[in-house]
Amino acid sequence: MGSEYVLAATAPKGHLSEAAEARQSGVKGRLSETCGGFLWLYQRAIKVTGFRKTLMGRIGQEIRSVSDRLAFTLQLNRICLLARHGVQYVSMAIATKGFNGIGVVSFESRMADVMVQGITVRGGKVFSAPSMQEIPLEKNPEIFSFADKLFAGQIDMILFMTGIGAKYMVEALSTRYPEEKILNALRKLTVVARGPKPIRVLKQFNVPVTITVPEPNTWQEIVETLDLSKRSISLKGCNIAVQEYGISNEELIEALKKRGANIIQVPVYRWALPDDTGPLEEAINQVIAGNIKIAFFTNAAQVRHTVRVASEKGLETPFREAMKKVVIASVGPTCSETLQDLGFSVDFEPSHPKMGQLITETAERAEELIREKESEIKPTVELRYADISADEVAMRRDSPFLKACRREKTPYTPVWLMRQAGRYMKEYRRIRDRVPFLELCKNRELVAEVTITAAEKIKADAAIIFSDILLIVECLGMGLRYGKGEGPVITAEIHSREDVDKLPEIDPQESLSFVFDGLKLTRTSLNAKIPLIGFSGAPFTLAAYMIEGGGSKLFLATKRFMYDDPGSWHALLEKISRGLVKYLNGQIDAGADAIQIFDSWVGCLSARDYREFVLPHTQAVIKGLKTGIPVIHFGTGTGSFLKDVRAAGGDVIGIDYRVSLDTAWETIGHDVAVQGNLDPALLLGAPDIMRARAKEILQQAAGRPGHIFNLGHGVLPQTPVDNVIRLVEYVHEVSGA
Repeated sequence: MGSEYVLAATAPKGHLSEAAEARQSGVKGRLSETCGGFLWLYQRAIKVTGFRKTLMGRIGQEIRSVSDRLAFTLQLNRICLLARHGVQYVSMAIATKGFNGIGVVSFESRMADVMVQGITVRGGKVFSAPSMQEIPLEKNPEIFSFADKLFAGQIDMILFMTGIGAKYMVEALSTRYPEEKILNALRKLTVVARGPKPIRVLKQFNVPVTITVPEPNTWQEIVETLDLSKRSISLKGCNIAVQEYGISNEELIEALKKRGANIIQVPVYRWALPDDTGPLEEAINQVIAGNIKIAFFTNAAQVRHTVRVASEKGLETPFREAMKKVVIASVGPTCSETLQDLGFSVDFEPSHPKMGQLITETAERAEELIREKESEIKPTVELRYADISADEVAMRRDSPFLKACRREKTPYTPVWLMRQAGRYMKEYRRIRDRVPFLELCKNRELVAEVTITAAEKIKADAAIIFSDILLIVECLGMGLRYGKGEGPVITAEIHSREDVDKLPEIDPQESLSFVFDGLKLTRTSLNAKIPLIGFSGAPFTLAAYMIEGGGSKLFLATKRFMYDDPGSWHALLEKISRGLVKYLNGQIDAGADAIQIFDSWVGCLSARDYREFVLPHTQAVIKGLKTGIPVIHFGTGTGSFLKDVRAAGGDVIGIDYRVSLDTAWETIGHDVAVQGNLDPALLLGAPDIMRARAKEILQQAAGRPGHIFNLGHGVLPQTPVDNVIRLVEYVHEVSGA
């Protein structure tokens, strides 16, 4: 197919006739050869000569037909003539592949006409849905309500969440009050800064920061810092202003309220919904009707506003469902993060975060992107829906991994890696970029694909089912979601025995059947010689997640509950333990050849506290599991109480990288197998260093039966996949020599 070029121009006041003539004379010409890309050309009259040379240099050489080159040159000369008459903005589109009449929606507001023109030139049927308008700083009522309280001395502490929000707050208040009055009032408060960006802004305003929240600046770090900092004040009865930019952090607000604080939310924003939301509502309806194939988002606020309008119209659910079939093109990383945070999969980003390139590159790949979107994500491994063969189960008993679990001699040291299916692997990223994490965990076909692909690619001696230790909390009636960059967020209220008693007993056969389905499919599809590991979190780690509402560094809320109300603590862990026994036995019935119990956070405890508050419950879980299936018991930071971990049970004790393997094995006794324990960070560096450290661990094991090689923690997302493969090959080679 030939290509088209179209001339369009705008002019300053006094030259409108020339611009009109340009649009009228924007005759479409056909180019017989492909002419690269889609170009926005900006030229002022004073640089006409350079402009013409640049344009011809960029694309003129791609026009091989003499007649087409002549037509193109005539059009170019007309542009230059217009420029001499004062036309300040000229654009020419050279279109190759395009949208071919499909429905394309743009949510751009300020540059809506530019987006419409670009999509139209490329052959798209455009639905323009401006989704926001800029709000003048002086028209922000929430900020001025905050100012009244600030000047009246009714604010004790202010928490600055973002640098740009801090800047806009001062600028907005300065439209009504003297800047120095604002800054003097802020200087009297306990000022809390979430990370380096607000610190920089406050430093420019000469406002001292009382408390700095450390990385990674999540709401958990904010709360813990306020609890622990010597420069903090009592939160009970404290009036805290929280500067917000974008979406409120509800978890933070609730955590502060639980500590008795009075919260004044101060949203600082520059964008609001347009006065006329009709086009936006129509675009939402067009998406739901299936008339849209591609959606362009060029700003994070567009995403939030579109979802908000859909929700207000009672259309959020059908809109989200319909968007699963739409190619979502995002201008860049910030916009993409917002889309992903709100549960949308991003299908395309341009090579540079520019509108022109967004349109161009999307159009060039439109057919391919639509084809990929319309075809379901199908597993790349062959899946077998069959019964588990007793002969295959017997065959796996002689696998190096299961023999090592029983401390029997093996031809080489078996190796598998925690988190061996993860973001370091492109096959995993391909799926995760399209499917939200929890949705992936609940899709048996994708679970099988991710699990099997990882094990086969690195040639591990065991596969571990792709799942998550926190899935079980949903069975207890708690909300679970994964925030971008903040890990899991759990909605729960556990403060008393009454809260514990309200939690239902876990029935995994009903609420976690998708895990068992994924296990069955994975087991029958995986190489019959490769053992499959099922897993769960340990009672303590699960309880800590529930009480904290997510991850934590110090687990203060967990320890406070444990120390202040030991009866309720034990009741909680007993309830969790009963559910885990049923859950893990269900995994065994579904085809798991071994079980690993992860106690990820138990290292925050002392040996005494472990024995009193944790050991009996982990022990009860392990004792409740079906016999004949080896159990791996792994915890991090357990070096000071490894004997107690051993006492809790397990056929194999996992060792983290903070303890030397030979010392750990000597401590727990050689009548139990061990697993570990290379520092995962070593996989990020030079292969020679990684091999040398792996060799040290193998030497510490001294060829004694019962060693399973693993990392001292999970594979890091930044790890080169080739290093993982090299590690497995090296362990096999050296240990089998």
